[in-house]
Amino acid sequence: MGRCPECQAWGSVQEVGAVASPLRSVSAGPVSAKARPIGQVELAGARAVPTGIPEFDRVLGGGLVPGAVLLVAGEPGVGKSTLLLEVAHRVAATNGPSLVVSGEESAAQVRLRAERIGALHDQLYLAAETELSAVLSHVEDVNPTLLVLDSVQTIRSPAVDGTDGGATQVRAVASALTAVAKGRGMTTILVGHVTKDGAIAGPRALEHLVDVVISFDGERHSTLRMVRATKNRFGPADEIGCFEIGDGGVVGVPDPSHLFVSRRSAPVPGSCVTVTMEGSRPLLAEVQALVASSGGGGSPRRAVSGLDSQRVAMVNAVVERRGGVKLADADVFAASVGGVRIVEPAADLALALAIASASHDRPVPLGLIALGEVGLSGEIRRVGGTARRLAEAARQGYTAALVPMDSGPAPKGMRLIEVPDLGAAFSRLW
Repeated sequence: MGRCPECQAWGSVQEVGAVASPLRSVSAGPVSAKARPIGQVELAGARAVPTGIPEFDRVLGGGLVPGAVLLVAGEPGVGKSTLLLEVAHRVAATNGPSLVVSGEESAAQVRLRAERIGALHDQLYLAAETELSAVLSHVEDVNPTLLVLDSVQTIRSPAVDGTDGGATQVRAVASALTAVAKGRGMTTILVGHVTKDGAIAGPRALEHLVDVVISFDGERHSTLRMVRATKNRFGPADEIGCFEIGDGGVVGVPDPSHLFVSRRSAPVPGSCVTVTMEGSRPLLAEVQALVASSGGGGSPRRAVSGLDSQRVAMVNAVVERRGGVKLADADVFAASVGGVRIVEPAADLALALAIASASHDRPVPLGLIALGEVGLSGEIRRVGGTARRLAEAARQGYTAALVPMDSGPAPKGMRLIEVPDLGAAFSRLW
């Protein structure tokens, strides 16, 4: 600007930079603990203590770690409170006092459930509170080794504004309880609600605050319950625990393969067995398919239950194009047995065999399993953990396996049928 807009003088405007703010120095302060060589750090505070429920310990990576904060989420009525009450009872019987704080039920209601599942113990304490200050007072009085809070959305902090169960309240309550748990070395289990699409309700920061995030899944019409760890700072995050819920509570199922496989004396068309990997655990699962005439009216139907619909659509196309099975004018229904959800590509070959078997009305022989990922060109690729999958199938009594090429040695008592592509697999079986 050559001319000043106020005094109309020429060449009088000067450029002046912003005033630099002085840097504030931070002085050294006190430390919580002196730094030590890593080899001298004690491990006692990070060792997991078993709960006495093997399926739950498997998911946690060995048990409950002192000072850890766990978030357990699941749909209403799936059995979260019942399982955690049993966990609190086992911990009270073996490792010190346990405190169960319920913000949704009265202490009398929790007592009735404890009587029904046989979870009464002198070291198991119950309280019904909805104020954070009251919960902390109970913690001071009982000094528990395990705190179960059911649920974190029902507890409010009077020091923070916001609606009950809102993002601000949930974050404040979780932060306060996490600080108390770390300071006292007290294992804390927070029960969380889920939204209609199955995600954990509340702010995303809630999952970052805790050490372990566990999802409790199960269909309403089925007694099977699945416990999965989606985040675990102390162990694997892909393990799965299987439970059955009944009148006596939630009971672990150490060998759940029989729940996902139909037992029959004669082969049936449209069914094939595969082996899925859930963490380090191989599980037998049965895939079923039904191919029926669409009647010539409109587009044929494609219905899927327990499987990935996109994966099923791809396998359908490969079976028709590379396997020579006509499906363009037929309705195709595919499902898994027992309510288990199969999403890994290792079940592609079993699904393709089930579809071809249902279309030709020719059953897959009894005692045979199928493993392999099906590519778009019809080739069958190897999958991870083949040796463990085959060993589990042999333990369950299966004598033959249809597998990709170069799948390794066969377990004792099992015959491997290696095939390079889908056409070869169909020709070997039929």
